[in-house]
Amino acid sequence: MARIVLVIHPVLTTATSPILRRFRQNRPLQGMTLLYGLFWLWAAAAPLHREDWFLENLLVFIAVAALGATYKRYPLSDLSYLLVTVFLALHTLGSHYTYAEVPLGSWFGDTFEFGRNHYDRVVHLVFGLLISYPIWEYFIRHSNIRGFWCYFLPFAVVVASSNFYEFIEWCVAMIVEPESALKFLGTQGDVFDAQKDTGLAIMGALVTLTLTAYFGRRTPTPSRD
Repeated sequence: MARIVLVIHPVLTTATSPILRRFRQNRPLQGMTLLYGLFWLWAAAAPLHREDWFLENLLVFIAVAALGATYKRYPLSDLSYLLVTVFLALHTLGSHYTYAEVPLGSWFGDTFEFGRNHYDRVVHLVFGLLISYPIWEYFIRHSNIRGFWCYFLPFAVVVASSNFYEFIEWCVAMIVEPESALKFLGTQGDVFDAQKDTGLAIMGALVTLTLTAYFGRRTPTPSRD
């Protein structure tokens, strides 16, 4: 009896999949772009504090511009773009309300008596969890780095990025008016806020890169075409 083999292309490409679709044929990426664009417009329409919204969205402007500029030459998989989109959406929500006043975080804080809104902590953890995979994919797809270094370097980039963001927050706090600076920093009275935020990003990156190494140890190296 003849064997019938069905080849089913995944809806979302991953880091080990060839990049087969340009943007105009990439329906998943087009959908992500549209949904995030609509969400960003909602968040930009009437933010709780306009000055803080602008400061927080500097990250969005830089990230979106970089992703658009590098898509043709250094494309990533749909999964990586999805992870970046989810992180940007969480960050955008924080910029709309300010991180210290996101309703969901306030509800959790009141319900479980945390004493503060932990939404900022969650987003820093998610940064490590979600962004380390796209960085890892970039190294294995667009460089000759392999083995230990293709995991260590994404980890180092996440740690450096997290620390750099805390440095930028400090610089902004020194420049803008005190009220806007406090909303942007979102420390909520915790003198160790920056250290805890960076620590959570490190934990997230370790989890993702450990799982990536475990499940991808026998996976073939991806190619673009």
